[in-house]
Amino acid sequence: MARVLKYLLWLLGAFVALFALAAIALTLFFDPNDFREEISTAVREQTGRELTIDGDISLELFPWLAVEVGKASLGNAPGFGDEPMASFDRASFSVRLLPAILRQEVVVGAADIESLRLNLKVDKRGNSNWSDLVPEDSGSDVDSSSGSGASLNVNSVEIVDARFSYTDESSGDVIVVEQVNLGIGKLTDDGSPVPVEASLNFDVQPAGLAGDMTFNTVVAFDAESGKLQMSDVVIDGAVEGVASTATSMSVRTDGVDVMTKDSTVALQALDLRLFDMHVVADVQPFSYAGELAAKARIVVDEFSPRSVMQLFDVEPPVTADPSVLSRVALEADAALSPTAIDLSAVAITLDDTSFSGSLSVPRSATGFYELELVGDAIDLGRYMEPAADGGESSSSDTAAVEIPADLIAPLNARGKVKLTTATLGDIVFENIDLGLNAADGKLRLFPVSSGLFGGTYNGDVRIDVSGSVPRLSMNEKIEGIDLARLAKAMFEQDNVTGTINGSFALVGSGSDMAAIQRSLAGNMSMLLSDGTYEGTDLWYELRRARAVLKSDTPPEPELPAKTAFSTVRVSGVVTDGVMRSDDLFAELPFMQLTGRGSVDLVAASVDYSMSARIIERPEFLPGATPEELDEFTEAVIPLKITGPLASPSIKPDLEKLLQEKVEEEIEDLLKDKLKGLFD
Repeated sequence: MARVLKYLLWLLGAFVALFALAAIALTLFFDPNDFREEISTAVREQTGRELTIDGDISLELFPWLAVEVGKASLGNAPGFGDEPMASFDRASFSVRLLPAILRQEVVVGAADIESLRLNLKVDKRGNSNWSDLVPEDSGSDVDSSSGSGASLNVNSVEIVDARFSYTDESSGDVIVVEQVNLGIGKLTDDGSPVPVEASLNFDVQPAGLAGDMTFNTVVAFDAESGKLQMSDVVIDGAVEGVASTATSMSVRTDGVDVMTKDSTVALQALDLRLFDMHVVADVQPFSYAGELAAKARIVVDEFSPRSVMQLFDVEPPVTADPSVLSRVALEADAALSPTAIDLSAVAITLDDTSFSGSLSVPRSATGFYELELVGDAIDLGRYMEPAADGGESSSSDTAAVEIPADLIAPLNARGKVKLTTATLGDIVFENIDLGLNAADGKLRLFPVSSGLFGGTYNGDVRIDVSGSVPRLSMNEKIEGIDLARLAKAMFEQDNVTGTINGSFALVGSGSDMAAIQRSLAGNMSMLLSDGTYEGTDLWYELRRARAVLKSDTPPEPELPAKTAFSTVRVSGVVTDGVMRSDDLFAELPFMQLTGRGSVDLVAASVDYSMSARIIERPEFLPGATPEELDEFTEAVIPLKITGPLASPSIKPDLEKLLQEKVEEEIEDLLKDKLKGLFD
């Protein structure tokens, strides 16, 4: 047995010696450069392409089978120009011979390539310059697990200064990835970890995107289970063309597991930094077979929308409170589907307001944004434009409030928003319920309901920007509103009390609110109940007017001056921003009034002519003399209501009273003369 082993060892030694002598002989007497033409001819016959080898070819046989090729290029397909499809400055590859021969173990020393250039093109007919090089699928299945048992061992793979370009003439897309450097550590088929690092620059046109990126990870692949594992994944870079300045980005995760046999991916927590935002996503395992669908819990740390707007060259809105739109944070369960990104269990913080609910963001231009949110308290006044100098609004301020047609026109959205309170100046809306529906350039806010100053508001507001001029329509009702609180909040007046009900159905057109107000048309009606108008004592004004007509001494006023009313009712037709009516009716404890006139909604002014009849109720007529009672209860008294809508003047129409007095005296004089003629 020992002799046999000895002979085998001698035989093996002789074989190694013979192989070594053969390798030395080949190196001395064989020059691979002599076969360039034969290699080029073989490539031409097989592919129809020209293979040009300008650099030297070197060959080593022992102990490594090493091949190194200098500058070389592969020609393009017919019809794609003279530029080579592929080229490189140097490529080398080495395999250790004895392990491959004796143990069927492939040990690769290094695989290096420098200045690789790959130019891929698609012409206007959809033909590519690489399709003729891709072998047709033979349909045979290859069972990787039934191999001969050979093992793989690669010490390193390195690509230096590569450039890849893709041009699609049918779409105009041009993608260039250059300065590509890729380094892969020792590769084995036993699943041992392999470090991988890469860097590159990219340019995407006509999208106008460019930037640079680095990638680092450790990869392990188990051929038996088909598990590809990447750990400590780090991607850093900068992108130009998305925002006004280059935007840094980074992606990090402790691990990514790809099960190639099941087509599934499992990720550790994903950490993303982009656009001054920090996002952490806890992604559930998902399948990449077919349509991509994934679920994750995402947390967006507090960021400033104003800063993000500036990155995109969007001027942040000028707001009454410059500190708003500075703090936003988000948490949600996200689900990616083929049609949308659905967010549930949403928690949003906007400045000092918190929202919860659900959102859905479409993945196509025709899809709908959907939302259902519940919020606590928000001060809308902080988000409005600043008031004009002096703190008063004017018509010029109103003119600056444009209808956001560019925002509404492409909007596809529907949903509901509820708020505990919303404040606008001194107006406080409570328990707000807002419905939203927008499509085809038409925005509808319905239903809109809220509590308001002890009563309720209900509305249906529509904005139509599908035509050449925006159109606004409103159908609104208020019930049981505290008139004193409303007047104080809207007009800063504290001279009226009572309850107001009303309905308003109005339509207007224009590019801004001032133009819409000037074009308003429709119907309005209001009912005021059980209140007082302070600052004016209508009974005193009547007595004073009588005294003036009779040249008597005016009576002493009773202070504070006020007029009580039980009912004030009016309705009218609105045309060009002016409401005109002839059915104004008011009932006071001692008087009934009827009249007609107008309310200029643009100028917020009133002009009404009234006729008053005194009801003989002495208990409501302090200081009345018998003569005053006789005259007032028999007469129809003209009144004028004029001035600002917030604080109109209510006084007897002295001009008409004088005219009536003169007419009465002339009539009496004529009667006396006629009577004298017949006596």
